[in-house]
Amino acid sequence: MNHCFMISAAHKSSGKTTLSVGLCAALQARKITVQPFKKGPDYIDPIWLTQASGRACRNLDLYLMSTQEVASIFQRFAGQAEVALVEGNKGLYDGLALDGSNSNAALAKGLGLPVVLVLDARGMTRGIAPLILGYQAFDPGIRFAGVILNQLGGTRHESKLRRVIEHYTDIPVLGAVHHDSELFVAERHLGLVPGNETPQALALIQQLSERIEQQVDLPALLERTRTTPACVPVQEPQQGLARSGAHPFAQEIFPTPAPPVARKKPLRIAIARDQAFGFYYADDLEALEAAGARLIPFNTLTDRAFPEVDGLYIGGGFPEAFAGALAANEALRSHLRRVLAAGLPAYAECGGLMYLARSLRTLDGKEYPMVGSIPGTVVMHERPVGRGYVHLAEQAHHPWPRPKGPAQHIRAHEFHYSSLEELPSDSRFAYQVCRGYGINGNQDGLVINQLLASYTHLRTIGDCTWANRFVAFIRQQRDASCTVAPMQHSMMGEPVHE
Repeated sequence: MNHCFMISAAHKSSGKTTLSVGLCAALQARKITVQPFKKGPDYIDPIWLTQASGRACRNLDLYLMSTQEVASIFQRFAGQAEVALVEGNKGLYDGLALDGSNSNAALAKGLGLPVVLVLDARGMTRGIAPLILGYQAFDPGIRFAGVILNQLGGTRHESKLRRVIEHYTDIPVLGAVHHDSELFVAERHLGLVPGNETPQALALIQQLSERIEQQVDLPALLERTRTTPACVPVQEPQQGLARSGAHPFAQEIFPTPAPPVARKKPLRIAIARDQAFGFYYADDLEALEAAGARLIPFNTLTDRAFPEVDGLYIGGGFPEAFAGALAANEALRSHLRRVLAAGLPAYAECGGLMYLARSLRTLDGKEYPMVGSIPGTVVMHERPVGRGYVHLAEQAHHPWPRPKGPAQHIRAHEFHYSSLEELPSDSRFAYQVCRGYGINGNQDGLVINQLLASYTHLRTIGDCTWANRFVAFIRQQRDASCTVAPMQHSMMGEPVHE
């Protein structure tokens, strides 16, 4: 890694994602490898950043992750690229904690990242100076590499702003991006539609790349963000020793690796990967594979048969946007309903839960049949039902093998505009919701046969080893069924084609 920096802003909706995606693509076009990161729990921005950079975006979350985990993930993946770009969320100093301990500024300081401040300058001239000076003075520990002015009214507006900033501040202007209706459309899409849903995604990314190349001084940006000692990944220590780095997050214990164990036969887990379902964290997928799973993608919109597998994983997405197409694929819905009824181990998060329900009712009142494994109706709402971080207490009905010790208390997140209604009164749940909403305000993690379905999004970090537990559960079920009779063909009921 030769360069590292955070893209942040004074407030949300300033154009951070548009500029971050454009920067990744423009640097990639110059044959410079870029590793993107996204602060906080987010699926949509990482999809775009992954497409623009060609490298899986990694999430850094100071609420869900320890500082050691944040440092470890950053060092590991940033060290594999020439540029490490971290896109913040909301404003630079925004966060849940009053002391700013989980803010973008805290992440920047902890990782030793210089900040490139994106400023939506619509309607501003001389007033931009006190804004910049205030951001500099609020926390002297933040090092600003420069500012990128966004949504400018033209060359005259740009000239005025440059003169003001040069006269009153010591911060360089690294770019000035003019307002453009086409970029505005891209920004609206970036805010609302994941890149996996947008057929024009690559064209939009190319357009952003060209605009950034024209209106951002990339050589100056790279010069101002050259790697400092705080950004350099700390060299691996000897086994079993602690290591300390140049920044406050770089404290970690590296235990001596356990002796290698004989590899078991890989499990096959079907995973929905299409326009309707694409919300997956890269580290979760890697954890599933490391635990011995082979991920078999399938398409809920076009595949007519379900692959022959040992388990099923359906993550989040926007099934309501594709309700008609999902309902029209009756063959796959019927096939899924049969294998889940027969006991196929499965895990569904948010959008996956919605798809496995009996039906989905959209905002216009139309109701579409879904898989039907969950005896309830999903109802869409205008406003979020559950939004933000959640705290869960694991209950006895949780089906997966439990680590030794007391039941886990899990930190995770949710974001859904739907509710699951008309569930039977004797429904079983895996979690009590201590913070958040879940399925009914008090419970989440519906358990039906070998299916666990929740509105909560889990992530394999800290003590939440859900990927390992899910794979262990599938293996447990497969081994148990193999002692009785071959499971797969009797469960599938019909030939399948991969």
